[in-house]
Amino acid sequence: MTRAIGLISGGLDSILAVKILLEQGLEVVGVSFTTPFFGSQDAEKAAKTLGISVRVLDITGPHLDVLRHPKYGYGSNMNPCIDCHALMLREAGRVMEEVKGDLLFTGEVLGQRPMSQNKTSLKVVEKESGYAGVILRPLSAKLLPETIPEKEGKVNREKLLDIKGRSRKRQLELAKRYNITEYLSPAGGCLLTDPIFSRRLRDLFQNQGDFTMRDIELLKVGRNLRISPSVKVIVGRNAEDNEKIFKMFAPGDDLLKVEGYPGPLLLIPYGGALADVTTAASICVLYSDAPKDEEIVVKWRKYDEEKEIQVRSSPPSLPSELLV
Repeated sequence: MTRAIGLISGGLDSILAVKILLEQGLEVVGVSFTTPFFGSQDAEKAAKTLGISVRVLDITGPHLDVLRHPKYGYGSNMNPCIDCHALMLREAGRVMEEVKGDLLFTGEVLGQRPMSQNKTSLKVVEKESGYAGVILRPLSAKLLPETIPEKEGKVNREKLLDIKGRSRKRQLELAKRYNITEYLSPAGGCLLTDPIFSRRLRDLFQNQGDFTMRDIELLKVGRNLRISPSVKVIVGRNAEDNEKIFKMFAPGDDLLKVEGYPGPLLLIPYGGALADVTTAASICVLYSDAPKDEEIVVKWRKYDEEKEIQVRSSPPSLPSELLV
């Protein structure tokens, strides 16, 4: 039996690719990935519904390398789609070799994403992955060069499809035919396609040479405000943000909270000088329910001690590009 190893995201295209191969009697093994920017939950859910096994791989290290220095650049935000797909197929290829599979497959559709799914880009991904010739795109296969598994008769090319372009009409028709009702929206699971998160990540890369996984997780929380090239503050927007900020408070940080009035927690990762703390305290008051233009007490906590600082709600000077 032909064994196909494929990238599963939980999106409709990858689900349909699996369905098409299962109809041909192939054994299908899914591969999904986790990083700080996307997870495998939707893929695992889809695999369970499809009745296939799925291998989940954490590719955080190599993915960060790709993200900082993408050979083929970024998409509309911080998404290095070509480099990322090549990395995923390279990792999936190792699984294919391990389980003695016959081919790799993806749910990619020719022309659906003009920059990363045109014929040139698909060919580049194959070359960079190291598995050129054995990567099948079932949804667009008839519009692409015949793969080795097709030539060897392991897959029936006549039963593959010729979908192209950005319209999803045919995919939706197939979803109705297969009774598929639950799936991830296109690119919906990747934070790197989100403009706000991408701006924050770009700011982190530009202003902080060494960073930790906590620094990346903080990009997902509250308002991120940069008050100097070396100091950024995280301001909670609601109780959920405040809880997350408190849980990520660590030695060396400063944590601020207005005394006596509802308002946010404010975190200064790695701490700041007195002038930075004063500015941050004013920001904390600004986003609280404290009266404006009055002296307000702000609790200032380091990990092992607590102080008080008095400020007004109007910070002395804030850059126009403060919000990141």
